Amino acid sequence: MFDYDMIVIGSGPGGQKAAIAAAKLGRTVAVIDRPDRLGGVSLHTGTIPSKTLREAVLYLTGLTQRDLYGQSYRLKENITVTDLTARTEHVVGREVDVIRSQLSRNHVALLAGTARFEDEHTLVLEEPEGEGRTLTAEHIVIATGTRPARPSTVEFDGRTILDSDNVLHLERVPRSMVIVGAGVIGMEYASMFAALGSKVTVVEQRPGMLDFCDAEVVESLKYHLRDLAVTFRFGETVSAVERHTNGTLTVLASGKKIPADAVMYSAGRQGLTDGLALEKAGLGADKRGRIAVDEHYRTSVPHIYAVGDVIGFPALAATSMEQGRAAAYHACGEPVHPMHDLQPIGIYTIPEISFIGRTEAQLTEECVPFEVGMSRYRELARGQIIGDSHGMLKLLVSPQDRKLLGVHCFGTGATELIHIGQTVMGCGGTVDYLVDAVFNYPTLAESYKVAALDATNRIRQIDRLGG
Repeated sequence: MFDYDMIVIGSGPGGQKAAIAAAKLGRTVAVIDRPDRLGGVSLHTGTIPSKTLREAVLYLTGLTQRDLYGQSYRLKENITVTDLTARTEHVVGREVDVIRSQLSRNHVALLAGTARFEDEHTLVLEEPEGEGRTLTAEHIVIATGTRPARPSTVEFDGRTILDSDNVLHLERVPRSMVIVGAGVIGMEYASMFAALGSKVTVVEQRPGMLDFCDAEVVESLKYHLRDLAVTFRFGETVSAVERHTNGTLTVLASGKKIPADAVMYSAGRQGLTDGLALEKAGLGADKRGRIAVDEHYRTSVPHIYAVGDVIGFPALAATSMEQGRAAAYHACGEPVHPMHDLQPIGIYTIPEISFIGRTEAQLTEECVPFEVGMSRYRELARGQIIGDSHGMLKLLVSPQDRKLLGVHCFGTGATELIHIGQTVMGCGGTVDYLVDAVFNYPTLAESYKVAALDATNRIRQIDRLGG
């Protein structure tokens, strides 16, 4: 007899969905997490606070309204950190209540503390008061998430030299900032601080940024960030960061020196597995703290599962939720469909980016013929109404079977709009569906019809010439 049918270590998106899915199948379930971390990294230092901060920045700076009211328009002249964090604290508090209520309604026991393995079925729960007790479970799900990776050569102080967790607790908005790393997190924060008026320099050792995105979209993002006074230093590495009384000095291997109020490192993520005593359960992790799993999210010990960022790519809240549900269903012997290969990517830069399917570069490399259909927000009534003249939607269409091969969106609402393309692609629809469909007017969704007409007109011209 076990204490529980399933114990989930971690209460982030993957852990929540695993616990609730198992509970709905009639299993006894417990979730272990620190009392101040209910909701996991996603809720406290990752997805939710960073996206809420972005909304606060957009609202208070009035950035998206400047096409309508002039480049000097601001809702608030002197924006403080308190202004920015008030909204974040409100949202995080509400979300914690929602998660606690969901777990309670589904009769999931919430155990405060941290866990480590004693053996493959036994965990030691270290409670906040310092007491430890053992718990057993037939199935265990590891959903501990990640923390920012910190280069050992850098002395982080949480005030002037930061990682992406510390940046949420800045004492003031820096006048200037160096961001090391032009990945998703680095570019999201670069655009936020640039919108606040900080002079941002992005240092990236690779020759470009976001190379998995559509090249035209990346160029558009670079153009808009440069317009906000962001400087890019590609092909550069940081050799040292010096702390001084009045700020920091970032020294590049090329000899360049960049003075700034603060430096933020965005150097990837490290799995939170070092305190789990994995070896006692017959498990291990790689140098990034990630645990290997099979297609059912089972580890090398069949009754122990791992989901979410702790297993690596794609490390998104959305995919973590599906992984948690799938793992719980498999553990409970419930049939589950494999996760669909078509997964949207959302990047919350300013403006935001979202895409699904393949890029032009990938299709060209694979020698797959395609035609492009474009729609620009400035040509849509809704784009004019909201003051977004730079947004765009791009459809990549097969001229042979007329199916969508990829959808790429840049601008207001991109992460919402992408789901129309996802649905059409997932259901095997063609570009003709979008041509014939009626969309509400005026909307940004109408961009699908405009882009579809553009693509089909191009295909028609080719067909006529080919005769």
